[in-house]
Amino acid sequence: MFLNDSDCVTEHDFQRISEIVHKHCGINLHDGKKELVRARIAKRLRVSGLRTAAEYLDHVFADPTGKEFTCFIDSLSTNLTSFFREIGHFDYLTGTHLPAMLARKRKQGASRIRVWSAGCSTGEEPYSLALTLLHATGDAAGWDIKLLATDISTQVLSTAKAGIYDKSRVDSVPPALKAKYLTPVRTGDKSASQVIPAVRNLIQFAYLNLMEEWPFSGPFDFIFCRNVMIYFD
Repeated sequence: MFLNDSDCVTEHDFQRISEIVHKHCGINLHDGKKELVRARIAKRLRVSGLRTAAEYLDHVFADPTGKEFTCFIDSLSTNLTSFFREIGHFDYLTGTHLPAMLARKRKQGASRIRVWSAGCSTGEEPYSLALTLLHATGDAAGWDIKLLATDISTQVLSTAKAGIYDKSRVDSVPPALKAKYLTPVRTGDKSASQVIPAVRNLIQFAYLNLMEEWPFSGPFDFIFCRNVMIYFD
């Protein structure tokens, strides 16, 4: 085995990885991402029992199922998120956009609300949006609410669909919303919280590579596409 992660990923390997990822999903792995790439690839090498990035990439493309390619892309995706992250966006949503939108729909006699979370990661963003909408509409009484939540990482989508989060992950949820829409559960020997089914059922989680054809035409009442475009050139 190698003494450190940098030994297993050469400069040529990094350039090859960058080109593959950019072509597939548009993510720009510039030189500032070298250490991240080396650490993530080193982890895949440990899992696969291979020694070098070159061997690993050959292994990725030799897999006829495409599963290892999915793991490869998943490993290089950044999935930092939290409930009500960047609260200023939610303040604008609740204080400005939603009141005007709901008033307009009531005037039109319309009840359909459609929202897209593009780059939903482990689900905290779409669940935050769902809780916000439920609070604003009085638990959706008389409203037809659906949220689409997409991500390129199949791994984070599995977490999002389950809607189970450690206690520390839900600390940013307002107490009233937490008491109403999250329920205590156990994960092994740890305490956690799970988003209740009534909220989970409002959201459709789906894989989507933003570089490929989008399988929907909208329209959406609003779209959250935050901390996504920063990864594109």
